[in-house]
Amino acid sequence: MTPEDALAALEAQADQDRAAQMHAYHKIDRPYLGLSNEVCNALAAEWRKTLPLEDRLSLADALWQTNIFEARITAAKLLVQARIRPEDDSTWQLIQSRLPDFDSWAIADAVAMAGQRRLTADPTRLDTVESWTTSDHLWTRRAALVFTLPWTKQRHPKPEETAARERILTWAATYTEDPEWFIQKAVAWWLRDLSKKDPARTRAFLAENGEKMKPFAAREAAKYLT
Repeated sequence: MTPEDALAALEAQADQDRAAQMHAYHKIDRPYLGLSNEVCNALAAEWRKTLPLEDRLSLADALWQTNIFEARITAAKLLVQARIRPEDDSTWQLIQSRLPDFDSWAIADAVAMAGQRRLTADPTRLDTVESWTTSDHLWTRRAALVFTLPWTKQRHPKPEETAARERILTWAATYTEDPEWFIQKAVAWWLRDLSKKDPARTRAFLAENGEKMKPFAAREAAKYLT
């Protein structure tokens, strides 16, 4: 599978009317093909099955460089894999290299799905993620919370998972006075998900920090709290 073949497979299903709608919705000036998530998912799944890791990384890089919306989404999906040898750092390095290019929530979140797998495979990478929290780049700061959403999922966390959760909550606390809408939204997202498994800790965080958050974010964070 060459990059040219992959791009041709994406372009073969282009829908120009839908592409125009997507351009208007995302408000980012880049090419759009008008493909659904289902199309991108299916192609990425097929290529993940047939390509060895090294070829998949090369293809993901080539598709990303096109700057086409669906090509970048598919490139991110090519990196979503649970079982990669822990000593193989190439996927994590490629994922990290994408952060400066983030300029929309859809692309950032697609890459985050792959990043979450690599973080849970090696939680020592949280040291790197912590450095993102002071970035001048909005989407890099936001990535620190979106990449770490798996630590909201454990109902009975192990001690090391609890420690990681508390560490990430300290990052979230520093974000509560950030005026950026997408940062506030990310804090709310993290807390809302946490509230499903640990409502007491979510309440404690909001009691301490809720007044510093934008009202919409505080409301969303408490959405599932009774």
